[in-house]
Amino acid sequence: MGTEKNIVLFGFMGTGKSAIARLLGERLDRPVVEMDEVIEEQEGMTISRLFMEKGEAYFRNRERELVGELSQAGGKIIATGGGVILNPDNIRELKRNGVLICLTASPEVILKRVRDEVHRPLLEGGDRLEMIRKILEERRLLYDRIDHQIDTSDMTVEQVVEEIFTMAN
Repeated sequence: MGTEKNIVLFGFMGTGKSAIARLLGERLDRPVVEMDEVIEEQEGMTISRLFMEKGEAYFRNRERELVGELSQAGGKIIATGGGVILNPDNIRELKRNGVLICLTASPEVILKRVRDEVHRPLLEGGDRLEMIRKILEERRLLYDRIDHQIDTSDMTVEQVVEEIFTMAN
């Protein structure tokens, strides 16, 4: 297992990272690591509460530490938190043992997918569609640096997984 590369999914919230990672893990019989879930478990609180109580900088440091741990060996499916892309060191480290794939979707599709979710600290307090557009634009160049890109807007989870099989082999 250690010699297989990780499959690392990047992308903004609502692009399908979690659902796609779970199905990939099942199909490839590999462990799935949801970075946000690991941090929530280690910290004993939700990401939203972590942002409120300890701040974004603290959270980004925790993400950075976790990237270091996860990039040591291959064989995993890793769904990164939405902000992991913000630190170029994260990308470099994850690339050492991983095939990096960026999932994208249109702002309208993202809004539809996250509309009823309340645990999205970056979308609190304002016009959510406008906030999604703004953050996507701020991160566009970072997302564009990822080797493989898949627009999930009009695809099922199964279709995305099939496309990833093609890319990762």
